[in-house]
Amino acid sequence: MAKEKFSKQLSWEDLQALGNPEASDINIDEPKTEKVVAGKTFDDKVRVYIEKKGRGGKTVTLVKGLSLAAPQLDDLCKVLKAKCGGGGKREGRDIMIQGDQRKKVMDALIAKGYRDVKNAGA
Repeated sequence: MAKEKFSKQLSWEDLQALGNPEASDINIDEPKTEKVVAGKTFDDKVRVYIEKKGRGGKTVTLVKGLSLAAPQLDDLCKVLKAKCGGGGKREGRDIMIQGDQRKKVMDALIAKGYRDVKNAGA
């Protein structure tokens, strides 16, 4: 039987408190999640890529690292498509925009309040 790996994310304070028997208010079963509030700055590490593989030589711009719900991702995809003047779609948690639109997409995400937006890849 294979061993299961412990994959819970703990803060440094929680990790220190695990060795302290008096600190019993730690619940390691619940992951810490941040709520997304409209109009606030987001701490997501958003990366903007371009990709050609498997697309018949056509270039697409991929936006990865967004932690939004599906309806919010659809709304953001709609805004990005309008900004870039092209087509696109949402695939899972990624947004795909047709063409090499990295500069426009990055500017639009920064204007929306994302702080950590970076151009990744070639």
